[in-house]
Amino acid sequence: MSFLHGARPWLAAIALTGGWLASPLAAEDEKKGAEAPKIETLEVAHIELKGALREGAALPGLFGEVEETFAATLKRLDKARDDDDVHAVVLHINGPTLGWGKLHELRQAIGQVRAGGKKTYAWLESGMTQDYLLASACDQVVLPESGLLMMPGLRAEVTFYKNLFDKLDVRADTLRVGEFKSAGEPYSRAEMSPEFRKEMEEVLDDYYRMVIETIAADRKLTPEVVKEIVDIGVLTAASAKERGLVDVLSYEDKIPDAVKGDRQNVEIKLVLNYGKKKVDTDFSGMAGLIKMMNLMSGVDSQPRKSSTAKIAIIYAQGMIMEGASSSDFLGGETMGSATMIKAIRKARDDKTVKAVVLRVDSPGGSALASDLMWHELETLEKPFVVSMGNTAASGGYYIAMGADRIFAEPGTLTGSIGVVSVRFALDGLFKKVGVNTEVIQRGKNSGLLSTTSPLSDSERTALQTLLDDIYLQFTSKAAAGRKMEVATLEKLARGRVYTGSQALKLGLVDELGTLADAVAYARKAAGLDEKERVEQLILPKASSPLEALFGPLDQETRVRGAAQSSVAEALPDSAKSVWRHWLALERLARQPACTLLPFQMEVR
Repeated sequence: MSFLHGARPWLAAIALTGGWLASPLAAEDEKKGAEAPKIETLEVAHIELKGALREGAALPGLFGEVEETFAATLKRLDKARDDDDVHAVVLHINGPTLGWGKLHELRQAIGQVRAGGKKTYAWLESGMTQDYLLASACDQVVLPESGLLMMPGLRAEVTFYKNLFDKLDVRADTLRVGEFKSAGEPYSRAEMSPEFRKEMEEVLDDYYRMVIETIAADRKLTPEVVKEIVDIGVLTAASAKERGLVDVLSYEDKIPDAVKGDRQNVEIKLVLNYGKKKVDTDFSGMAGLIKMMNLMSGVDSQPRKSSTAKIAIIYAQGMIMEGASSSDFLGGETMGSATMIKAIRKARDDKTVKAVVLRVDSPGGSALASDLMWHELETLEKPFVVSMGNTAASGGYYIAMGADRIFAEPGTLTGSIGVVSVRFALDGLFKKVGVNTEVIQRGKNSGLLSTTSPLSDSERTALQTLLDDIYLQFTSKAAAGRKMEVATLEKLARGRVYTGSQALKLGLVDELGTLADAVAYARKAAGLDEKERVEQLILPKASSPLEALFGPLDQETRVRGAAQSSVAEALPDSAKSVWRHWLALERLARQPACTLLPFQMEVR
């Protein structure tokens, strides 16, 4: 203690602190020579994928901003790819309803973000097969500790009603052309025909191959390992990480830590709802009321006319019917021939439109409506390109077959070139419940469209002759469009369904690619310079929110639509699609002939 007392001040400081760095002179030098480390802020785009992600024109106004379209989602990814301020992208995969076509297109968009040098992170609370196929397209997959991956393979379930109809004394008269045209089988048989089973197995095999090969390539696993994982079916988050399917076990609020990694002096700024248009919900006062009415009626959403060169994109979606198209907030859509013909003529007559791309997502429907639309498309003297989405089968293929070039996704369901008629005879059921029907008729085939009595031999012959004629038209026009001999095309027809990959090998489509690929081809075919500014004209225009809510103005359609929507709303999600399918069949039963996909394909 006496030594310290007599020492110089700077020496005392050294002794007290145990080193030269703590001396006043050293501290002064440190203050002059070093500054506080600079914090770098990295912006990360957060995009949530959920809901139906419908295609086509967005609903006008408020509802269009709330319900995001598939095209809007792709634009947000493109914006993140090109935004110099964005360092990485986080995709919150929240159970979007996609289908195999849109799934591939979204994976391609994620791949373009990665190709742009930006890392992508997938966040799932839990995931099914298609959810994980989206996630595996990203650089890293993040799952919470309590999360699950449910990938139990693929399964096709087809319900047959013949035994029920027998008990109810209901008879289903089904006629078809093409042994694979099995749309009527669920109502006239108790089990699959050998042809139907063969068709379904081949489609399922191709989808299964896509799942295994995609996951194996994305996660750098062997196909055998992926098959073992799929055979397990359900994995905990820890098990999924152990098997190489998941990179990080973490909760959503910890994702910035995963993005940051081991980097020091970095701050992560998560931009929620990146690129999504904000909804103006201030409807206070008279101005707010006027704004609300304009939004509901779609007044503010009318596109402005311009002289800029355009590519028209015509969205052909839903079951094909005669008359006007319709849609509802429950996801049901029909493609009306009158609405589509109006859209085609607008694109044809608009001199600023240099090419037309038809985006098809339809299982078909009315043979007459399909032919009317096909004919209208044949009048186009501009480059005409088709982009197939999830489904372009039967009538959906019919309207596409005259295109200059057809693009399909690997998982598109297409083909099904055939004709079917389904007709129900309810007289037996009516008698069971005490209802008797008396019939007075003139003409031996007057009961062709009756829903009371079954077809007579004469009526069956007449209807089969009609189907044969329509099938000949279908195959002849398809052969001309595909530049094949009719006999060659007919062997590929017969109602058989193919995936896009299979259809490419058979010459039913020209190329595998996305809607963007089809648009790029149409632009080149139109001779538009790469540097020239080109707009997109989206057709047909979306109905206003009021029309979507209340339907057409005629009372019968409005009342029926309201009743059907009320029933659908009360059903569980798993039953809603079945209900809509039955409603569509009820309408199609009034048609003498249909070009319709034999089944619905849903993957969870």
